[in-house]
Amino acid sequence: MAWNDSNNSNDRDPWGGRRNDQGPPDLDEVLRKFQERLSGLLGGGKGPRKSGGGDGLGQGPGAGAVAMLGLGLLVLLLGVEMFWKIEPAERGVVLRFGKYQSTLDPGPHLRFPRPIENVIRVNLDQIRAFPVNATMLTQDENIVDVQIAVQYRLKDVQSYLLEIADPDASVQRVAESAIRDVIGTSTFDFVIGEGRAEIALKATELMQQMLDNYKSGIAVTSVNLLSANPPEQVKAAYDDAIKAREDEQRKINEAEAYSNEITERAAGNADRVRLEARAYKEQVVARAEGDARRFEQLVAEYEKAPEVTRDRLYFETMQAVLGSTSKVLTDGKGSNLNVLPLDKLLNRGDLSAPADTANPAAAGATAEAAAVARESFERSQQESRSRGQR
Repeated sequence: MAWNDSNNSNDRDPWGGRRNDQGPPDLDEVLRKFQERLSGLLGGGKGPRKSGGGDGLGQGPGAGAVAMLGLGLLVLLLGVEMFWKIEPAERGVVLRFGKYQSTLDPGPHLRFPRPIENVIRVNLDQIRAFPVNATMLTQDENIVDVQIAVQYRLKDVQSYLLEIADPDASVQRVAESAIRDVIGTSTFDFVIGEGRAEIALKATELMQQMLDNYKSGIAVTSVNLLSANPPEQVKAAYDDAIKAREDEQRKINEAEAYSNEITERAAGNADRVRLEARAYKEQVVARAEGDARRFEQLVAEYEKAPEVTRDRLYFETMQAVLGSTSKVLTDGKGSNLNVLPLDKLLNRGDLSAPADTANPAAAGATAEAAAVARESFERSQQESRSRGQR
């Protein structure tokens, strides 16, 4: 039988209401009953109906909506509190009731909400820097103003957050202490001069050693000594001292350059004299050896023909001695050569040109006499050579 059949004795609709006519059910009534049931499930009671009419809503359904809204907000808040996303350059330190629990790697994570657990995110790749400006005392009891830049990064987030109360301030105090230690064992000239790089290196090593002893989880990347100057009150006097030192060094350099020049020149002259002496020695030795060999050959020839060798040696010696003189040797017999100016005629220039260009006859006679003298001289030379060959 259908639920809306007129013969139905109960005459009720499936929503629990009684039908007074054949029209559709009352939607307001249905919604009101649904809210009452939901409020009952959530712990709310049925409120009184409004006095103004039968279609008003009670206070119970309003309290249920507020509870639903509060439940949704609570779920959303828990989701926000429990979800953590760690960036690639970060690490997350999990503290459960203030005690270290674990370290989160990059990526999404779900943890208990606060106050049960708290996650502290720390950037490991960030380079942190701070300056140090201080007035320090050197080993030789001089005062120097230094300006230093220190850079560091984190290498262990657990130690950085939990081992030291204020790690950044501790790094600054450690840096100043290490630099004072290094400069206190160095001289003033070394600090402001060529020792800057060495001081920075020693300060870096000392800082890292102290921070590791404190278990700070900090790695010192660089320490740069930007400037090291005397105090402003004595800067003028210090500049004068620096200028005097530079003048002294310049004079020393000039003296060394002059000394090197003189030394090199003397060494060059000594080498030249040494080479000339060696060459002269070799020349004399070679000449002596040649003379010895020639004498040995001459002895052999002398043993074969003593008279011929003596005559040849005599003529060669006389030719060598008298060859450069203007003397003419004759046999002592009467000859026209005795009245001629042979010393002038034998000169090469006089034999090729007439003696007097103004008198052609005298010039011709002079030329004829020169020719006769030359022929006589050459004849005597040939006779001497032939006699020596015999």
